[in-house]
Amino acid sequence: MAASDPDESLVRRVASGDPAAVRALAARKLPRLMSLAHRMLGEAAEAEDVVQETMIRAWRQAPSWTPGAARFDTWLHRVALNLCYDRLRRRREVALEGALEQTDDGPAPDRGLEAADVGRRVSAALQALPDRQREAVTLCHYQDLTNIEAAAVMGVSVEALESLLSRGRRALRAALSDMMEP
Repeated sequence: MAASDPDESLVRRVASGDPAAVRALAARKLPRLMSLAHRMLGEAAEAEDVVQETMIRAWRQAPSWTPGAARFDTWLHRVALNLCYDRLRRRREVALEGALEQTDDGPAPDRGLEAADVGRRVSAALQALPDRQREAVTLCHYQDLTNIEAAAVMGVSVEALESLLSRGRRALRAALSDMMEP
């Protein structure tokens, strides 16, 4: 019988309360069970919990273990897999519950189309500006440079930059006036 199940004598010793047998069984089974649970769950902490629960069940089952029905190792792996599937199922249930309770606070689908249209219009209006005005607006509003930094980049005085910005903004406002709220 022992030849058909290499763990039979060890399980019998665990059932009789032999602490050395418990350690030996753990040393023999933990690495493979840990590998299995970690691959199934993808998280080390959850895998450790599953392996711990599997070993507790093995310890509790040892006194009533019937040799010959199935190999102990097969049963142990099945227990570990079932515990992993239970955790994976709970993850999906939690994810579904959360999904059902959540509302989409984002913009309506047509808002994306409107935003794309606005973006195209602003881009076209920006492209229509004279080069120096477009450069000033781009540096200050899109690159977030301060007026001093933008003036230095453009090689102009701060006053000249502010004049370019003012004319550029006025031109943009005029080009996009139909989009402005009253």
